[in-house]
Amino acid sequence: MKLTNFQVAVFTIIAITGAFMAVMDTTIVDIVVPKLTGVLSTDMYGVQWIITAYMLSAAVSLLISPFLIHNFGKHKIFLFGLSVFTLASFMCGISNSLEFIVFSRVLQGFAEALVMVSAHIMIFSYFPPHKKGIAMGIFALGVAFAPAIGPTLGGYLVEYFSWRMVFFINVPIGVITVIAGMLLLSEDEIRPVGLNVYSLTFLSISTLALLILLSKGQQYGWFGSDYILFLAFVSVVSFLIFVYIEMISKQRLVNYSLFKHKDFTLGILIYLVILGFSMYQYFYLLPVFYEHIKGLGSLRAGIGIFGFGVFIGIFSIISGIISDKYSPKIVILVGVIIYLIDTMFFIPHINYYTPFIKAVIYTIPFGIAMGMFFAPVTVLVMNAANNQNEQATMIMDYARFVGGSFGTAIATNNLEFYKNDMFLKMNENQTYWYVEDFIRHLPFPQDISKIIFGKYEMLMAANYGFYNVFLAAGLWGVLGSVFVFLLFVKNRRFAYS
Repeated sequence: MKLTNFQVAVFTIIAITGAFMAVMDTTIVDIVVPKLTGVLSTDMYGVQWIITAYMLSAAVSLLISPFLIHNFGKHKIFLFGLSVFTLASFMCGISNSLEFIVFSRVLQGFAEALVMVSAHIMIFSYFPPHKKGIAMGIFALGVAFAPAIGPTLGGYLVEYFSWRMVFFINVPIGVITVIAGMLLLSEDEIRPVGLNVYSLTFLSISTLALLILLSKGQQYGWFGSDYILFLAFVSVVSFLIFVYIEMISKQRLVNYSLFKHKDFTLGILIYLVILGFSMYQYFYLLPVFYEHIKGLGSLRAGIGIFGFGVFIGIFSIISGIISDKYSPKIVILVGVIIYLIDTMFFIPHINYYTPFIKAVIYTIPFGIAMGMFFAPVTVLVMNAANNQNEQATMIMDYARFVGGSFGTAIATNNLEFYKNDMFLKMNENQTYWYVEDFIRHLPFPQDISKIIFGKYEMLMAANYGFYNVFLAAGLWGVLGSVFVFLLFVKNRRFAYS
């Protein structure tokens, strides 16, 4: 059915509102989690499950989303997911125990994946082929811009209202969007397909074990822990069983023929490495830097993130328009060049002594590059998918999810390693008698003075360690840029190039 311009506009607003709300929740909650230890009578390791449970549930939901969309339609799955997400947000807001909020977050994660995949497909299907770039530029407002808004809005709500408002804010928006969708969204095509339950089961087990490993590795000491080794074993074995089942099955969970197309394969690799392994590290590291090194409050730290987030939104639309007019490959190349310049030569030099405004200015090219990244990569992948939009979207979001988890784990590990490494080097280079004399002249008791000086050393160790942490995150972008340059190289090994 051909849609009128009015229907396209209304349907797009509904889809982007749901996607924006769902993705924003992934970062807005980061602000409130550290404040819940007292409220929920637990420790930091306990409240971390509020994030981990969401992540695990969303991962499984991603894998079954193509099946659900084929059998029930993208509009019904979108509205179902958004309804569950809204209800789960209310449940999170009224929570008074760790168990209840973790259960509510499981529902939220399940719903978020359904909303994101269905909204992605909805928007891509509304626009004609020559406007796919602008379609994905609009969708990037939900995927790329919303995470930058989350810390700012979360900081404001926590500082001036209550941590519960971080969840309650979703409820009226969700209710209005669901009602609008029920009234306005039309019936869409249903193409019933089967589901390989065995493949789904073992890939889900492998993914869950991997994500728990990545989120808990730092806490348990990575592969020095029997628990982490067990998770690694389960993940690898389950994945191998999944591969075997897929090889002998007539009805596979994944359509592997998509990877015969060069642009599709390289697009997914670019998405995985540059967005997941590299860009997601900065999304994790910059709030940590602003709050723990610069000593800024939640609201001001959020404003620092919003400083480059605005440019993500602006350049998402611009890059979509340019992708339609010229080529998505050119936009990707320019965006990656800007990204590499910023992450190699500017962001690593942000430290404790850098003025706040200067630090924000240094991150603006990062926002521009990220805005120029999502829309053209998505157009590249979806155009190469040969109308297998559900499969392509599932694979893209799965790559984003797993890549982002890897990126966060890498950033956490590097932060700890370089902080400790810098602390040891600082102590090795100190003149012992001079430090002792300095501590004796502090206007505090001797034991208090030593504690104060030790805290200062740890702060400076983390401060200078951030140079290497930021640089290491950028180096993953350098690796990902190899796949960008391969886009411009013809290769006969890809059957459909």
